[in-house]
Amino acid sequence: MENVSNINIRINSKLKKQSDILFKELGLNMTTAISMFLTKCVDTASIPFKIEKSKPNSDLLNSIAEGNKILDDIKKGKRKGYTNMEDLIKSLDED
Repeated sequence: MENVSNINIRINSKLKKQSDILFKELGLNMTTAISMFLTKCVDTASIPFKIEKSKPNSDLLNSIAEGNKILDDIKKGKRKGYTNMEDLIKSLDED
C-alpha cells in the first residue's frame, strides 16, 4: 500500500465550492486535483503556470491620470470639491 500523508489548508469558502464543482465536472475530487498539481510541480521543478504581478491596462492608467487631474484642479480652485456627501447633495439640489 502507498504511503499517504494528510495536508490541512485554509482556503476561501467560495473558492472551495467553485473548485469542488469544477473538479466534479472534470471527474475529479479535491484530493486528486491537488495531487495532480503537486505532481506537475515536482515533474517540472516549477509552478505549472505563469505567476506575475498584474499590470494596469491603459483604461485604468487613463482613469488614474484623470482622477489626479481632477484632484489637482480642486486644489488649485479650478473645480469645486466636497469633503462629505451632504455638501455634494446640497450643491446638486442648488443647480
